[in-house]
Amino acid sequence: MFEEMKERVCEGNVALSEYGLVIFTWGNLSEIDFKKKIVAIKPSGVSFEELEAEDIVLLDLRGKVVEGDKRPSSDTPTHLEIYRNFPKVKAVVHTHSTYATAFAQALKEIECFGTTHADHFFGRIPVTRKLLKEEIVKDYEANTGKVIVETLKEKKIKPLQVPACLVANHGPFVFGDSSKNAIQNAIVLEQVAKMNIETLKVNPETSAIDQALLDKHFLRKHGKNAYYGQRLQ
Repeated sequence: MFEEMKERVCEGNVALSEYGLVIFTWGNLSEIDFKKKIVAIKPSGVSFEELEAEDIVLLDLRGKVVEGDKRPSSDTPTHLEIYRNFPKVKAVVHTHSTYATAFAQALKEIECFGTTHADHFFGRIPVTRKLLKEEIVKDYEANTGKVIVETLKEKKIKPLQVPACLVANHGPFVFGDSSKNAIQNAIVLEQVAKMNIETLKVNPETSAIDQALLDKHFLRKHGKNAYYGQRLQ
């Protein structure tokens, strides 16, 4: 029943490596079928080069394995926390991509400086607070998910309008309405982070994009009256 889903998740995880967003086993992609309440995720510690569809682990939203003979990613509780709180999110990507992770380690949001960013993210990329000692010692991965949820809700961010969050001292978690979309968002996030770092070298006092220009670029692609691209026949 879930063979196509496992194939997509396998191919998506391999794509993260092919796009240079992950190395070794540093990252993962998951996808959810909300109707059946099943999550497919990469197994823990398996390299992207060795990954096959049959390795993908299926779980329910409580984290109970329903199919697969491998342990799921250690980040599974983080993914599940996101899915439980944001039902429009259909896929989650976690990477340690260089430039986005640099912002996470510096505890800095990725400001929207230009239209490249605005085409994909409706404003700055947030960074979470640091986890407390007790949140690290017990239920660390679940608490990582909770601090992502906390950050998005406190800042009133819709996760498909700003489909990424930087976890303090850790790295980015990226969202999408499909595995393909989540991967694309992770690619764009890394490129935008790189562009921001180069922009700040040119002018450390660079200011955020004007709101009108941000609105124009995001909404022409993602708004209810979007006109970017071709009409579906």
